[in-house]
Amino acid sequence: MIFDGILSRYGTSILMNSTYGFWGLIILVAWQQIGYMMIIYIAGLQSVPEDMLEAARIDGASKWQTLRKVTIPNVMPSITICTFLGLTNGFKLFDQNLALTAGQPFVIQPDGSAIKTTEMLALNIYSTFYGSGAKSPGVAQAKAVLFFVLVAGLGLLQLSHTRKKEVQQ
Repeated sequence: MIFDGILSRYGTSILMNSTYGFWGLIILVAWQQIGYMMIIYIAGLQSVPEDMLEAARIDGASKWQTLRKVTIPNVMPSITICTFLGLTNGFKLFDQNLALTAGQPFVIQPDGSAIKTTEMLALNIYSTFYGSGAKSPGVAQAKAVLFFVLVAGLGLLQLSHTRKKEVQQ
């Protein structure tokens, strides 16, 4: 295991700490998506018309003004796509969560129930479906429908909000 050296040196597993496990998931997802998002942003930056940048320089715009008034509005379609992909992929985090922490460690509540501190929503639905009890599959399916409505609603809200800031060429 990758973390064996850390385990032997510090006497604990990074993944068994709620804070480190959560940040480990964030770093993992960022590592997976940064290259893909960077390609989208580079394509957006290359699509900014050179004559607009030259016109801004001729008009005496500072670099900050050129960035704010010319570059960002022209790159807004790339920002819209990357924000949408990042938002939806963050919600759909399942296999990384299962492989890295499986939702552990547990926090035992006073009523005897356990809460997995690094369990994301998709893994919670999976755990509920395969949990004990006759009603578990039904509860998991209801959670999945609500999960779909939540992700679709947030995605559409984000798309409509950022589409308003895009400029037409």
